[in-house]
Amino acid sequence: MNKETICVQGGYKPGNGDPRILPIIQSTTFKYDSSEEMGKLFDLEKSGYFYTRLANPTNDHVAAKICELEGGVAAMLTSSGQAANFFAVFNIAEAGDHIVVSSAIYGGTFNLLVNTLTKMDIEVTTVDPYCSEDELNAAFKDNTKCVFGESVANPALTVFDFEKFAKAAHSHGVPLIVDNTFPTPIMCQPFKFGVDIVTHATTKYMDGHAATVGGCIVDSGNFDWMAHKEKFPGLCTPDESYHGIVYAERFGKAAYITKCTAHLMRDFGAIQAPQNAFYINLGLETLHLRMERHCSNAQKVAEFLEANDKVAWVNYPSLKSSRDYANAQKYMPNGTCGVISFGLKGGRSAAEKMMDKLKLAAIVTHVADARTCVLHPASHTHRQMNDEQLIAAGVSPDLIRLSVGIENVDDIISDLAQAME
Repeated sequence: MNKETICVQGGYKPGNGDPRILPIIQSTTFKYDSSEEMGKLFDLEKSGYFYTRLANPTNDHVAAKICELEGGVAAMLTSSGQAANFFAVFNIAEAGDHIVVSSAIYGGTFNLLVNTLTKMDIEVTTVDPYCSEDELNAAFKDNTKCVFGESVANPALTVFDFEKFAKAAHSHGVPLIVDNTFPTPIMCQPFKFGVDIVTHATTKYMDGHAATVGGCIVDSGNFDWMAHKEKFPGLCTPDESYHGIVYAERFGKAAYITKCTAHLMRDFGAIQAPQNAFYINLGLETLHLRMERHCSNAQKVAEFLEANDKVAWVNYPSLKSSRDYANAQKYMPNGTCGVISFGLKGGRSAAEKMMDKLKLAAIVTHVADARTCVLHPASHTHRQMNDEQLIAAGVSPDLIRLSVGIENVDDIISDLAQAME
């Protein structure tokens, strides 16, 4: 099916007499007729549900829809995008290991990977997303377990060069993990360009209405774990907590997601509530319509800002003036996202004053909403970074992150114009 149809029909297939709409299975536990049957579930010998901390039918239907959209083989929901990114990395990296991370990523993810994982004895090397192939290859070590980046960085809007990073990751025998939150699979399918694992903060465009928090991990099934089994013992050697199961042998292409569910979700419990999954599914049903409108509105707003004499600079990947224009056209020719970064000639103080004068756009700690919203990252989402880290992440002190909504674009432009006046 095409992506538009998957958005509406994917994931959940009602049988004869079943609810037409995805049901909310609001139950922590599930009943079985025999102890033996329940035991087989705990030994991973049989598929099914026994406790919602590990998996829930409502969640799995939504995960299946996102998996279809991305073109993957298996997926799982998490309680947030941060949980998805943590699980995606921690599923294959442990104490004593090393990962390579693009410096242009969301501030919260940067803090998670660069600071929190370091406290867990996982070493991190950050690289400039525009680095040369030689510089990128120099970042790898014998104990490197993965590479992590964002398809469109929040809020730097750097368009990740999938093929360059995939080539380097695979030459060193490790998978490439990419957060695809901003473009969503409607605008970009990273698996087509060599990415192995995709994550999402479903809180953003997939929900699209600022109603619920969630995350998702999707595996392409393309990375051959057993070909590099010395690097990935968690997947390629017996797990004694499940009577010696070797995930890569038992579950094949579903090994990565199975381990993530059976091991990490079991131990950390960052499950998404079925009610939240239901809300995300409602958002997914109109994702294809909203992304088209977000991108077309953002293009017009970016062009207005670029022509305004009060604006010092504008960064939007679909503008021909953008450093990322070539990559945007290569990987996301139909649009990138609805987020624009720009700065005013008056600098940081002018940015704060202008934001206070907005009437339609709201100052919120959110992005990718149906409603236009605005944020000053250096003061808000990225305030845990020092100046050097901010610059490396592509966040200047005067940067305004504008998330263009799906309202009438003339009203959005008028609001910006009056606020700048």
